[in-house]
Formats: sequence, C-alpha cells, structure tokens
Amino acid sequence: MQWTESLINTLWQAPSEAEISSHKLMLRAGLIKKLAAGVYIFMPLGLKVLRKIENIVREEMDASGALELLMPTLQPEQLWQESGRWDKMGKEMIKIQDRHKRQFGLGPTHEEIVTDIIRKEVKSYRQLPVILYQIQTKFRDEIRPRFGVIRAREFTMKDAYSFDRDIDGLNENYKKMYDAYCKIFDKCALKYQIVEAESGIMGGDISHEFMALADSGEDTIVLCPSCGYSANMEKAEIVNSGQKIVNKEKSIEEVNTPGVKTIKQLTEFLKISPKNLVKTLIYKTNNQLIAVLIRGDHEVNVTKLLKLIKCEELELADSDAIEKVTGAPVGFTGPVGLKKKIRIIADNEVLIMKNFITGANKKDKHLLNVNIGRDFKVDTSEDIRFITESDQCPKCSGHIKIKKGIELGHIFKLGTKYSESMEARFVDKDGKEKTIIMGCYGIGISRIIAAVIEQNNDEHGIIWPKSIAPYQVEILPVNVNDNETMQIAKNLYKKFLSEKIEVIIDDRNERPGIKFKDADLIGIPIRITINSQKAKENMVEIHKRDTGEDKLVNIDDLLENLTNIYELV
Repeated sequence: MQWTESLINTLWQAPSEAEISSHKLMLRAGLIKKLAAGVYIFMPLGLKVLRKIENIVREEMDASGALELLMPTLQPEQLWQESGRWDKMGKEMIKIQDRHKRQFGLGPTHEEIVTDIIRKEVKSYRQLPVILYQIQTKFRDEIRPRFGVIRAREFTMKDAYSFDRDIDGLNENYKKMYDAYCKIFDKCALKYQIVEAESGIMGGDISHEFMALADSGEDTIVLCPSCGYSANMEKAEIVNSGQKIVNKEKSIEEVNTPGVKTIKQLTEFLKISPKNLVKTLIYKTNNQLIAVLIRGDHEVNVTKLLKLIKCEELELADSDAIEKVTGAPVGFTGPVGLKKKIRIIADNEVLIMKNFITGANKKDKHLLNVNIGRDFKVDTSEDIRFITESDQCPKCSGHIKIKKGIELGHIFKLGTKYSESMEARFVDKDGKEKTIIMGCYGIGISRIIAAVIEQNNDEHGIIWPKSIAPYQVEILPVNVNDNETMQIAKNLYKKFLSEKIEVIIDDRNERPGIKFKDADLIGIPIRITINSQKAKENMVEIHKRDTGEDKLVNIDDLLENLTNIYELV
C-alpha cells in the first residue's frame, strides 16, 4: 500500500473528549472517526486491525468445532417476551417499530434468536452437542458512552452458544471455549487475567471474565498473589472474621451535628475514623423500601444485595420517601426509631461493631454509642459489600491486590435459563423429552483493539504486536525527490509484496520530521528508512518499533533475507 493512496490522516493532538491513551491514539492515528456519541467509523487502517482480530477469533472458534452462522441484528419483540428479557433489558436495548407497528430490538446479544433456531432444528440427542457462533455488530444504548470503542453504543462482537444434553457436555464445551479464549488473547499479545464473575442479566450460575490489565480499565478485579484467586469486584467474597468487639456497651447519646450530612463531614466534625460509623441507606425495590446498614468506610455491593433479596432492580429512595420513613431529611438517617417499620439488612461487618455512630432520624442530629440488639434489631445479615485491600483472600486468607482491567470476553454456563422458557427440548436416548443445556461465550472484538493499545504504547504512539499490526513493514524514503532513494524503496516494496509481507511505503513529499512522527504514531513493527547518503553506501536502516533498536543493513543482504528480519514473519 502507498501512503498517498491509503486515506491515512493523522492528528497532532487528540480531540478534548478523548480521555484514555487508546481513544486518543486511535483518533490521532486515523484508525477511527467519530460519527456520534459512542458510534465510530473504522477507517481503512483501523479496519485492517479489526479484520486481523476477527481472523484470529475465527481460526480458534473453527478449531474448537464451533460452526459459524450470521443472525439478524433486527430481533422481534416476541422472542424476547418469551425469555422474559424484553422489559428487563431496560433502556440499553434500542427498540424500534416497523410500518406495521410491530416492535423490534436492535440486538445487544442473541440468546433468544439462537435458542429459537435450535428449538426448530434440533429434535434428537443425536444432533447434540452443537456450538454456533457469529461475528456481528451489536447495539447497546449506553447511558454514558466513553473511552472510544471500549464503551460504545455500536460495536463488533463474537458471540458463541453451546447446546448439550447434560451438564457434563456443558462443562466440556465450556472448557473448550475457555481454552480457545486463552489462545485468542495470547495471539493478540495481550496480558490478561481470568476472573470469577457475576452473570448479571445473561443468567446462569457460573461465569468467567477475561480481563486485560490496564490502569485505564473500567472494571475492578481482585487478585491474590499467594494462591492465585481472582474475581471481579462484584463477585469477590468477604471473609468474615466472626470476632465481635468486646468493648462494654456505652449509653446512647444524641449530639448536635448542624449541616453535617456526609461521611467526610461527620468524621471531620467528630474527629473520628469512618470505621466507627454505620451508614444507613434507604433503597426502593418492588414498591417496597428497605434499610441497608454498612460500615462508614465500606460501599454496598448492589449485585450481592440483589441476590440476597431475590430482586432484579434496585434504586436509592428519593428524599420524600426517606423523610416519610425516618422523619428527617437526607443525611441524618439511622436505624434507631424509624417512623415506619421496614426491613433492615446489615452487612456482616456491622454485626461485630460496638458503640457505633449513626444518624438520629432528626435534622442536624446524630447518635453516639448505638448497639444492635439493645437499640434496634436487624432482620437479615449477609456479605453485601465490596471487598477492599484490607480484607483477606477468601480462599487462603492471604493479602489481596485490587487492580483495574478492561473486559475482553465473558463466558457463561447458562443452564436452562433460555431453553426452559423458550421450550427448546430434545428426545434423549431413553425416549424421554428433556430440556437442552446451554452456555454462551462473548468476545468484544473492537474492544480488543483498544486493550492492545492501552498495553502497547509510548509517548510517540502505538506499538503494534506483529500478529494484528495493520502492516508488518513500513518503508520510509526520506526524500522522495531523490531518484536513487526512490528506486531502492520501490525495489524493496515490490520484493516484500512478492514475499506476501504486508508493507506500506510512505511516498509523501513531506518533511522527514513529519514522516518519522507519523511512523511512530501508527506503530508499524518494522520501519526501513532510506536516505540518500546511506543509499550511496548501499545501506538502509532497520528500526524496531517495540524496542527502539536501530541497525544498518546492506541492501543486498536485506533483499535475500526478508523473512528472517527480526523474525518478522
């Protein structure tokens, strides 16, 4: 490819909206162009990278025995009503109406469609197991699209679905996909961590996420260096020491705290640690209110709380609802003397606390020396908070580390969540009709590009691993007006093409500084620089983008040993 014909337009600076390295560099290198919030055009250079990742994914999916198909993006409401997810998906699902006033959704995922296919095609155990996959565009109306293609409203995804007779079959296919994912991310040269995860709206009991380690990641993961335990922050369990504080109970006391509403304000006002406080949060769920108690320095894990109360939606109560329950404005809520009786749920850590501080359910008042049992009762207690680095590993009691990551892929053991509600059944060898067991397996293909860039960049630009680089070699003639320089460049270019090595030649009549800056920005693994002075000595310079290593090579040797240059191919 010749640069002058490539439609590569680089930027000196990224737009102000770009927050993280990958977003900035993808825009600056001309990989993508923004069309609307969370909607991006993949320009030719970016599309080459996307297609290479798709090919890696396709290779491994095919090798695992999965069969590729292509399902429609436009999905009828009826199938989602059968699974019960039409309303549960909420505003993330983009819904449209056709001219006949029939409702459709732009597919955020394809469990319903693929289950419908299988229930029509598979009737006997002889047709199982089967794994189907596709590489296709998905749509999710993110409330806050950000970080470029990491959290976009339109994105490319590989989704696969397994169908089995029994749990043993599901476990075998789950392991196949697990191993295939490791091979895919290894080939993309990603540093990643596999973690236990919550299944969320997808359903099922067991799931794992594949996380690219990156400080810019939106996801938080918990790691134990001692035993190897790893989990998503939402999934990580808390080890309860079970040791109650043995301090003698003190008399409860009401204190004036004028205008003090937040934990930070209260700790500064009373000159205490947030560990001595208990936050009381009022939540609304299923048209009911509940009070949730948690230590002042901890945060409620809503995923754990939803599981505990067996509910799918939860939101903090508004100020009017809080005042009706407590008799006080927001900021002074506590569990003692609530005006209206509601269920009180406490985190396990609160149960071992003594003489703690809470809101007094009166404006500008708080209570000191509050104790469970004497001053109020807890209806339910459970682990309902996020883990912290002060907590122990739930497996070996060792010290844990909390890191940031970008979710690359997520695999689920769905069981019968969809096949049961949508009546996907088969006749087993004993002649009895049984429900098909399912698994699903997703990879964010466009997101992989951003993750690779987050892990492979420097102050000059992108550093592509050769497996997914848009080109393997860039030829950079310093002066395109010098005939000898250009003749060498064209000879090398033709030779690389004949050897099936992907190459781009920067044939622009630009200043050398601009060409070198752009070369570093787009990050091709090997750069061959040809300047007139060295060319007279029959020499060219080879530059490795990842190490910064430069080496002068005789042109004749270069032409004879193209495929051996730094193990290029």
